[in-house]
Amino acid sequence: MAARPTWQGHLKLSLVTCPVALYTATSSASHVSFHLINPDTNNEVSKDEYVLFDDADFDKVKLESTRTIDINQFVDEDDIDRLYWDDPFYVVPEKGVGAEAFAVIRDAMKAAGKIAIGCLVLRGRERQIALEVRGKGLVAYSLRPHDEVRDTADYFDDIPAVKPDKDMVEIATRIIGQKDAEFDPSKFTDRYDDALKEMIKAKQKGGKGLVEAPEPDDTNVVDLMAALRASLKGSAGAPAKKPAAKKAAPAKKPAAKKKAA
Repeated sequence: MAARPTWQGHLKLSLVTCPVALYTATSSASHVSFHLINPDTNNEVSKDEYVLFDDADFDKVKLESTRTIDINQFVDEDDIDRLYWDDPFYVVPEKGVGAEAFAVIRDAMKAAGKIAIGCLVLRGRERQIALEVRGKGLVAYSLRPHDEVRDTADYFDDIPAVKPDKDMVEIATRIIGQKDAEFDPSKFTDRYDDALKEMIKAKQKGGKGLVEAPEPDDTNVVDLMAALRASLKGSAGAPAKKPAAKKAAPAKKPAAKKKAA
């Protein structure tokens, strides 16, 4: 396996333990990243004071979850609000005798149809994690702490109680039906990141590197029904045309036989 593990330790279920490694399941290597530059000095912006830590300092903070994922409860997947799901990691058993114990935990979780909940010290923080079976391995998701998830009431309570027109809702429902599709993440591309890369290339060549995009028009409330009807018509589209049948190539004439001299 080419990737380096993000974390190495043990997975523990009651008295059953096995050595495992966590690998980051996502990659951001292709994303454009920026450093803050002081416009007066062209130096990277930094604060005046730092407290320096090295690996030995982190090792001095000893918690069981530093090296062990202790599964302490099992829940249904629907019990975890999607607001709490965070970064995914692949959980892989280390080679050797731990593979069988890993398989026992994995298959027991699969049979129970449950999500395992445990704790793990990762990247300088103790995190609650959720583990689910995925093929021959497990996927661990770090879960956001409760105090990091803002209360929806702080944002949604002020939304006016509007009762929309039934006909408009019916048309919008039909539009949704026309756009029904299978989820395919491979079709998504970060166009903003692509535009940044194009701008960087243009600036390297001495240009201004401007990338423009038209601003969408706000839907006029008066024309909402017209917009819905137009959307419904546009979503339906023209039926796909069948490809024209290829014409058969004309049969080649047999080559004339050479006459004997």
